[in-house]
Amino acid sequence: MDSSREANSQYPKHRTRENLDRFIPNREAMDIGYANSVLAERGTGKENLSVESSASSVAYQKLLAETLNMNRRILTFKSKPPAPIEPIPRALLSPPDHKAKSRARRHISQKPERMLDAPLLSDDFYLNLLDWGSNNILAIALGSTVYLWDASNSSTSVLVTVSDDDGPVTSISWAADGRHIALGLNSSCVELWDTISHKLLRKLKGHHERVGSLAWNKEILTTGSRDGNIINNDVRIRSHIVQTFLGHQQEVCGMKWSASGQQLASGGNDSLLFIWDRSFASPNAQWLHRFQDHTSAVKALAWCPFQANLLASGGGGGDDTIKFWNAHTGSCLNSVYTGSQVCALLWNSHEPELLSSHGFTENQLILWKYPSMVRLAELSGHTSRVPYMTQSPDGFTVASAGDETLCFWNVFGIPEVAKPTPKQSPMPFSPRYHFIR
Repeated sequence: MDSSREANSQYPKHRTRENLDRFIPNREAMDIGYANSVLAERGTGKENLSVESSASSVAYQKLLAETLNMNRRILTFKSKPPAPIEPIPRALLSPPDHKAKSRARRHISQKPERMLDAPLLSDDFYLNLLDWGSNNILAIALGSTVYLWDASNSSTSVLVTVSDDDGPVTSISWAADGRHIALGLNSSCVELWDTISHKLLRKLKGHHERVGSLAWNKEILTTGSRDGNIINNDVRIRSHIVQTFLGHQQEVCGMKWSASGQQLASGGNDSLLFIWDRSFASPNAQWLHRFQDHTSAVKALAWCPFQANLLASGGGGGDDTIKFWNAHTGSCLNSVYTGSQVCALLWNSHEPELLSSHGFTENQLILWKYPSMVRLAELSGHTSRVPYMTQSPDGFTVASAGDETLCFWNVFGIPEVAKPTPKQSPMPFSPRYHFIR
């Protein structure tokens, strides 16, 4: 047997030294020292040095396989292996969220859609001189005169100008039918008017000072006065006073009935917030809850339209907070510092949002996301305090009044629909109209 054949007899017949070299793609990337040390340790340990030469290749392959499974790599490739081809696209495994695409984010204009002059509008934090009826007619009191603005055709008419002995008008509130309206007067009297026939139906007496707040609950008209009393009046009967709520020590400046008609929230200049229950049969009913958390007058009140027993309240100058209450348990759920006097509050009936109007220092409107209370938008258009705010029957448009100006905002508008770009850019808001013609 010649020497060359004898030298190659230690390798399998189907492998040569040259073939073995093909199993190593890149010698420069090999850790030769580490591989030799591993082989040496195995060779000086339990391995039998007298094994047949035919088994050496098997041991080498076993050692190579074990080494490749370790964290330290002996063999490395300069080029990365190709990425595996995904047999089924992931987009087909999880269907697209059509709901998320359909909920386009609406555009909230920072300027009012329309502005109307409102001369002689009183800048009195404790009064309520603006209300929007279910027939889409907005009523506003300017001094001793009540004006009606029809939103369907932008026409204006005068309902009444009260006498100097009774005036000025201190509060306004539409009945649910959108036809009848109640007027609170500086003389402590309350008048009921038919806005179709422009006739005075009756006068209600029971207070001793001006009536600055009104709230309807079906046939019950609730009146709040500077004398601190709250009276429930049944407008269908001659003896109209059916119940009195006693608790406020100063002027009652805010009142709102809950959607169920069972609970009344009232706020006053005494910094107190009460929740009254109508089911109490006593003529002089006691309160259900009495809150003293605000440190200034409580005028801004709003019951949540989508969560029963949730009430929002706002404090005047020096308090500057919006608080949320569970009317069932009487607990305060949250308190948010706004930095400005809180004059009015309105819930968005279409989204979990709250709109607040403010006085010193910013005199702006703020749209909040509930319950996170993140500021979604700040609307500037008034130059002084914004004590009055109301919304349209469909819940989309908001009217705010202050600085003898009436502004209309599309703050609660429906999500914006994609439209072709107009050739000319539209004006930022409609021209200013005179409210009195």
